[in-house]
Amino acid sequence: MIWTIFLLVQAVILYCILSQRSRLKSDPPLDKGVIPWLGHALEFGKDAAKFLSRMKQKHGDIFTVRVAGRYVTVLLDPHSYDAVIDDPVSLDFTRYAQVLMDRIFNLQLPHHQGAKAKAMMKQHFQGANLVWLNGTVHKHLWALLKAETLQNQTDWKEEGLFNFSYSLLFKLGYLTLFGGEQNNNGTDPSDVYKEYRKFDRLLTKMARATLKPDEKRTAQSVRQRLWELLAPAGLSADSGSSPWLQGYRQQLQEEGADEEVQRKAVLLQLWATQGNVGPAAFWLLGYLLTNPEALTAVRREFSRISQMETSQTPLLDSLVHTPVFDSALEEALRLTAAPFITREVVQEKTLHMADGKEYLLRKGDRVCLFPFSSPQMDPEIHHEPQKYKYDRFLNEDGSERRDFYKGGRRLKYYTMPWGAGTNGCVGKQFAINTIRQFVYMVLTYYDFELCDPNAQMPEVDASRYGFGMLQPKGDLFIRYKAKSSLYDC
Repeated sequence: MIWTIFLLVQAVILYCILSQRSRLKSDPPLDKGVIPWLGHALEFGKDAAKFLSRMKQKHGDIFTVRVAGRYVTVLLDPHSYDAVIDDPVSLDFTRYAQVLMDRIFNLQLPHHQGAKAKAMMKQHFQGANLVWLNGTVHKHLWALLKAETLQNQTDWKEEGLFNFSYSLLFKLGYLTLFGGEQNNNGTDPSDVYKEYRKFDRLLTKMARATLKPDEKRTAQSVRQRLWELLAPAGLSADSGSSPWLQGYRQQLQEEGADEEVQRKAVLLQLWATQGNVGPAAFWLLGYLLTNPEALTAVRREFSRISQMETSQTPLLDSLVHTPVFDSALEEALRLTAAPFITREVVQEKTLHMADGKEYLLRKGDRVCLFPFSSPQMDPEIHHEPQKYKYDRFLNEDGSERRDFYKGGRRLKYYTMPWGAGTNGCVGKQFAINTIRQFVYMVLTYYDFELCDPNAQMPEVDASRYGFGMLQPKGDLFIRYKAKSSLYDC
């Protein structure tokens, strides 16, 4: 036993010696942290925004940190982002994505043709098919909102705004893309949402491989339940699923994926399509309710639409011009959309920064952009970045504002909630249309207000930085009741 312990200690010491890394002249600033191998992993995982802000103050807009044995170069200069986004040769998107797929969804797709799947998504989520999707969303949204309250009900209903927004929009997205008519395949959207929320609460720990033993059992149990609930989705035309999901499952079958793998892949798509829309709507409604001037401006814009709308001709299904709402949403996303844009360095690359400096990116490292830090929360770009300003993205004449600057130069990227380049969000317009319809109908057909008029927005869950839309630590409690006009249509 003593000899075994001695060998293990020697092996650890040898590993630490061999894995030591020093900064070369061509490297970005290197910060390994004080804990061998682990480096900055704990601080990074606890609150990435706070950690990266501290590193930026210490090292500038580019630096390399050690995180659980890996070296990650973080770039925080939006003027230089294209040097990463536009290089699929030296910097690979799929490798790290495959790691996350395995950790979160227990999914491997060795023969998957990602380009073909993306082309299929563009076909179904953009152009003429987007009109059909918007109409389907409108139909299901009417039904879901009417089901929330009884006709002629005079009492207020109280609920947390996060649960209200997330549950309604999740069920809306599920019915539109995965389940067709409610209960048509024996799967109740409420059951799917209940299990999905258990899954969602463990997602960041699954991604970081930091689940405790009991959490691992829970995660596996919830995944198994979701695979069962999603089994019928997209299998055939009479499953009630969208043409996109049917085409996706057909592609998986052609690639040799069996039924079990297909179910896991459908769960992946459920997360990809539904994991961010509900939280985004929560933040937008929350900021509107806690900023009366913003709420009044959005309601004024919506009132002009409601005067012309009928249930047969829902104007928000088409390209309605809503600049105030668009700015209000963009501002909410600026404050709460916080994904990492990550690439694997598959061959050495000299990174040419916008300021003329050059740095070597080493093969085997990862590169990470964090747009939440810059441009979104950069005080040089956005005055008072912590403050919600619904008209931040409006010019004085009411047109969209696009001129933002850093270092005296106009920015291409002044907010990046949807990603950028070839890996930007394909369903961006569909998501915006869905949130707009939801917020419009809630503010138009409900009496909708805060339980406490002086309530403030809850703090964010800092562990969610890097995984799309942030989620709150607590909730913002609201009360609502349907207007008679909801049932007149």
